[in-house]
Amino acid sequence: MAKKKGLMHEFTKGLVKENPVLRLVLGTCPTLAVSTSVESAIGMGLAATIVLLCSNIVISALKKVIPSKVRIPAYIVIIASFVTIVQMLVKAYLPAVDKQLGIYLPLIVVNCIILGRAEAFACKNSVLASACDGLGMGIGFTAALLLMGTIREVLGAGSFAGIAIPGFTSPMLFFILPPGGFFVFGILIALANKISDKKGLARADLKGCEACPMSGSCAMQKKEEEKAAAQAVEETKTEGKEENK
Repeated sequence: MAKKKGLMHEFTKGLVKENPVLRLVLGTCPTLAVSTSVESAIGMGLAATIVLLCSNIVISALKKVIPSKVRIPAYIVIIASFVTIVQMLVKAYLPAVDKQLGIYLPLIVVNCIILGRAEAFACKNSVLASACDGLGMGIGFTAALLLMGTIREVLGAGSFAGIAIPGFTSPMLFFILPPGGFFVFGILIALANKISDKKGLARADLKGCEACPMSGSCAMQKKEEEKAAAQAVEETKTEGKEENK
């Protein structure tokens, strides 16, 4: 019973409590770029979910085999393999969706949600738990994209999934432009924070590199740390010279 409860928790946490877009503020680039319509939002969400589920399973199964020093390159190779398969299937059977997603479909390889779950969860937990985590996070990502896509398409184009809404004669083009994407995203984050405040949960916030699950292996983060350390040494030397004077 405890095991079932644990697996159910790993699945449901990504839907609302730890939604990757509205709670963890991850994957914002594809979220803003492809949420101009319901069709593209669903296409991106399903593609990312398939890659996330498959990569989590494989990474969890190989966690004892992959050396720690090359784990990030190994993760990227695994993720890229599944992205290639998904991209080929979409090109073959859903060319319209492939055209809508464009470059953002192959860029799933570097989606921070997928790399983040691989580093933060899949490499530390069982295959079944990792599958539940990947599926839940993927569905949560898809739901957030669908919500944004619905709002932007209805208000910006006067249609839903490409079907014109009767009586909607004055669509607001602003909502399907980049500024409209940021506006809708900000409103949804604000609503998510409002609900979180009522439930006593932590607010969604951009916490910087230290909150990233891959910060330990990030070259940019190491450069920032080295810069901060050098600055601290320089300030100490300056203080020492002033005291000697």
